[in-house]
Amino acid sequence: MKPRIAVVLLLAASTFAGAAFADALARIKSANAINVAYSPDSLPFSFDKDGEPAGYSIDLCKRVISQVGRAVGQPNLKVNWMPGTTTQRLQMVASGKADLECANTSQTLGRSANVDFSGLVFLEMGGFIGRADSKFERLGDMGGRKIVVLKGTTTEKSLRAELQKKLINAEVVTVERAADGVKMLESGDADLYAGDRIKLLGLVTQAADPNKFAFVNETFSYELYAFALPRNESALRLEVNRALSQLYRSGDIGTIYTAWLGALGKPPELILAMYALYGVPE
Repeated sequence: MKPRIAVVLLLAASTFAGAAFADALARIKSANAINVAYSPDSLPFSFDKDGEPAGYSIDLCKRVISQVGRAVGQPNLKVNWMPGTTTQRLQMVASGKADLECANTSQTLGRSANVDFSGLVFLEMGGFIGRADSKFERLGDMGGRKIVVLKGTTTEKSLRAELQKKLINAEVVTVERAADGVKMLESGDADLYAGDRIKLLGLVTQAADPNKFAFVNETFSYELYAFALPRNESALRLEVNRALSQLYRSGDIGTIYTAWLGALGKPPELILAMYALYGVPE
């Protein structure tokens, strides 16, 4: 290949790459709007409250949206909130229907084949709730029982793996919505509901009679929450991480944590370490 032709092709490739990386921000700027996928039933992270999205993740997301607006010169971006299950939200992002996903979604290498992720926004563990009159204390008590879990989540995958690892013959039943799992637990159609512990706390809090439920003193997974983003959109990812870093460095994250998770006490050392590690300087 002649040197001149090689240079032309290299410049063309560089221009194409730069344009591709700017696609999301350019689209947002042109529309003066951003499409955001969220969970309508994941209290206290992301849920519908009085007809509007609310929660810990939503508060972080609003900071992110403000930063994206500043980056594209549109400080008053219209936000199109798009509710969906975990699977639906990830599909929205992967297909380009959503520019950003803000909920309690676990980052995994498998999911990274289809979407990118922001810096971490929370660390969580998987656990169980049962009826208050049940006697479950550990995984070994769950043989022959029916355990409900949200379909297509990392929690489902981790639960099945842990049961298999410990040779526990429990029946795993999947549901599309958390509310359906709680109903099965209340009616006696299931013995346990598995999920992220803080989300379980939200479900119990929202129940008509929270006293009907009890936490099982057993955990089975470790979840890394992050916001899902379209792949190969480094400019957008930079602005998302810039907003999160500013939030962590400023200490404002403490106010948000207290507002939504303060009932659990002070943030654990692991959470504080995460905020420190992801408070990346400019």
